[in-house]
Amino acid sequence: MIITIFHERVKDDFNPTMIDLHTHTLFSDGELLPSELVRRAEVMGYTAIALTDHVDSSNIDFVVPRIAAVCKVLNKYWKIRSIPGAEITHAPIQEIARLVKSARRLGAKIVVVHGETVSEPVLPGTNRAAIRARCDILAHPGWIKKEDALLAVKFKVCLELTTRKSHSLTNKHVIRMARSSGAKLVIDNDAHGSDDLVSRANAIRALKKLSLSKREIEAIFRNSARLVAMY
Repeated sequence: MIITIFHERVKDDFNPTMIDLHTHTLFSDGELLPSELVRRAEVMGYTAIALTDHVDSSNIDFVVPRIAAVCKVLNKYWKIRSIPGAEITHAPIQEIARLVKSARRLGAKIVVVHGETVSEPVLPGTNRAAIRARCDILAHPGWIKKEDALLAVKFKVCLELTTRKSHSLTNKHVIRMARSSGAKLVIDNDAHGSDDLVSRANAIRALKKLSLSKREIEAIFRNSARLVAMY
């Protein structure tokens, strides 16, 4: 079976840059101010970074507007693209769709939902609810089911491969589900501090260790670039 995301025509002008669409600042459980995290990413060669702090019903109205405000300031002065976002985390399944809509209304351009990672007690059914809510990225989706991967194709939701050790145990399974369904993949760091930021070269090494081909790897980076281009 030929999978579109991995067998699309690769353009000669593919831009070899690093993008991370899943990071955290001290507005949730990260270590750094937004400005410092963005600056450190820029020094490492990043061209875009989304600030996606953990939110639920308790803090979404506080965090997202402030992230949107600082991104507006940073984009005025720096070349790196700062994208306001949010990661809906451990929310009741019935609330996920409402929270996705609220995050967008409050200024989030990239909405991530904290998927069913094997390293945390995420409610079963979160993956499907997140996809149906049309988030942009389903983070570390754990043992995602084939039917949910197919649903991700329908609703144009990207599945995440992660370099974060605690969540990366199921990366190979996520790749298998993407290959068999046609779901698009992105790679993110889930960075909580500067030490979590991974260079493009190290990201490529990590993807090669997962037995992905050069064409597959290029497609993954391009998927992130396309999400950035939408905003």
